[in-house]
Amino acid sequence: MFKYNIRGENIEVTEAIRNYAEKKLSKLEKYFGDVANATVHVNLKVYTEKTAKVEVTIPLPYLVLRAEETSGDLYGSIDLVIDKLERQVRKYKTKINRKSREKGFDIPVAPVVPEPVDEDESVLEIVRTKRVDLKPMDSEEAVLQMNMLGHNFFIYQDAETNETHIVYRRKDGKYGLIETNA
Repeated sequence: MFKYNIRGENIEVTEAIRNYAEKKLSKLEKYFGDVANATVHVNLKVYTEKTAKVEVTIPLPYLVLRAEETSGDLYGSIDLVIDKLERQVRKYKTKINRKSREKGFDIPVAPVVPEPVDEDESVLEIVRTKRVDLKPMDSEEAVLQMNMLGHNFFIYQDAETNETHIVYRRKDGKYGLIETNA
């Protein structure tokens, strides 16, 4: 069962908005019957009378779902973000099921990797530290995770070698792999 953390920027989160968001998001629970007490973080933003943005992040033990949508209507943005999250879940489950059949084992997924921080060139100050537990996977799964998180890189443990690797998105839209020597 999901718990909801819904907050608004430039908008008061009314009971009607909260109920609508929770009702729509609860449709995703069917995909995660084995996850107890996941917290869904929802950020509602209104920029003008005709621009509303909804951001949703669902951190799970083996996956982080994240999506955002902007439209002219807050309720419409909620609907769009739910559709995007459902597509992510279906795509993820399809790939995992295919890989499990191919390799004959279950593939765990690594947790959240921090988003890159904007840096002031004159001062290189670390403003955020995040610890991650690396889970075994292959490079294709790591790229899938990176894309689902909307990040430009992803750190993971290679399932065959147990070494730490990093996949990243190149400027040409293709992907790169960094293999570390531990």
